[in-house]
Amino acid sequence: MRHPREYKDKEVVVIGLARSGVAVAKLFHGLGARVTVNDKKSREECPEAEELASLGVSVLCGGHPAGVVHAGVELVVKNPGIPYKAEPVQEALRLGIEVVTEVEVAYQISPAPIIGITGSNGKTTTTTWISRMLEKAAMSPIVAGNIGRSLCDACMEAGPENRMVVELSSFQLKGTSSFRPHIALLLNVYETHLDYHGTMEDYAGSKAKVFANQGPEDYAILNWDDAYCRSLIPQIKAQLVPFSMKEELPAGLFLAVRGGREWLTWRNPEGRTRDLVPSAEVGVPGRHNIQNALAAAAAALCAGAPVAAVVAAMREFRGVEHRLEHVRDLSGISYVNGSKATNPAATIKDLEAFDCEIVLIAGGLDRGMEYDDLIPLLREKVRGLVALGETRTKLLRAARDAGVPDVREVETGDPREAMAEAVRLAAAIAVPGQAVLLSPACASWDMYRSYEERGSMFKESVHTL
Repeated sequence: MRHPREYKDKEVVVIGLARSGVAVAKLFHGLGARVTVNDKKSREECPEAEELASLGVSVLCGGHPAGVVHAGVELVVKNPGIPYKAEPVQEALRLGIEVVTEVEVAYQISPAPIIGITGSNGKTTTTTWISRMLEKAAMSPIVAGNIGRSLCDACMEAGPENRMVVELSSFQLKGTSSFRPHIALLLNVYETHLDYHGTMEDYAGSKAKVFANQGPEDYAILNWDDAYCRSLIPQIKAQLVPFSMKEELPAGLFLAVRGGREWLTWRNPEGRTRDLVPSAEVGVPGRHNIQNALAAAAAALCAGAPVAAVVAAMREFRGVEHRLEHVRDLSGISYVNGSKATNPAATIKDLEAFDCEIVLIAGGLDRGMEYDDLIPLLREKVRGLVALGETRTKLLRAARDAGVPDVREVETGDPREAMAEAVRLAAAIAVPGQAVLLSPACASWDMYRSYEERGSMFKESVHTL
């Protein structure tokens, strides 16, 4: 797309309010475009509508009326979560009108270099960790995107002295054309979100767009241990910075054993090698977080952060809310909130992080997946499972196939009651020395508005035991 100022006096349609839609609408309106915002929710469900209407933005709520997108529209900006099969998006594509997401718009106006982080799992932890490293280096990071605030809103407040640290979903990246982060990270690619993308090819291809427009002065950071990530290397034009948990690399970030200790190690393109921190001293538990630490360190070092700042943040960072978040210990049982685990691969990593037996609470939105990949760890580590949500029958079957000794089901569809009952059942199963872990392996939208709401209800239920 063109710079937003070039849409002055032209018609721009924003599909979906939410925080990103509001920010985009305000941006284009302020630059003189004729803006229409359309949301299928009712006016009463769109508290932002009145503010936009008071500015002179046309706001249409309660459905997608015929003609909202027409031949005179210059650009459509859609909320990332709105599927491409939605009628106004389909009409735009039929008419040859460009359809983008907020990320593309924000890139055009950002005065600050962008560090873009994507992947199936680990995005939020890695994004937050990079920000902490840059804070230690006094490099003025601003975190935005799929985490926290709208990227457009953040970019309008940024200056050249800032670093935009941006978590990016496949939904956001699919709607980009010229987006070019100075530093781009692809952490991993697992099968997920196929209800939105339709095929694995479309999902993985959307993730790969994070590298598409980079040049030789940019940095591409990717997971050397992930087959799909490695397959992209011939297409990458940026400076390649791989990270690995399995191999000592000629250049990049990796694990190395020296003097009987495992170190997170950095080797620059000239071959200079520097051990950063022992893996045992990384501040967040779990082997998957060693991988996240390697990726975050690669990004911070490429951004110019001193090694001392990177190392300090590696040691001091304690993780993010809803990601293996310790809630409390009660009667010798540890309660842990992993609501951010929205797919089976994330739950596998959560289970691998524990040295004790687990009572697992899992279940949520049914995207047509099976959960057989969980069976080996269910058999090895899980002594009880409480299943809730649309996928509970599938998870109960997987648990029984794994021989989990105690399997319970929550049948109520009320979100607060369901979580409270799940916690009570898990507490009744668990014995001292075990952990009760919420790690759903599913998205939350069957009962909860977000994984954050689901995790917060889990914590509330634990604290009322």
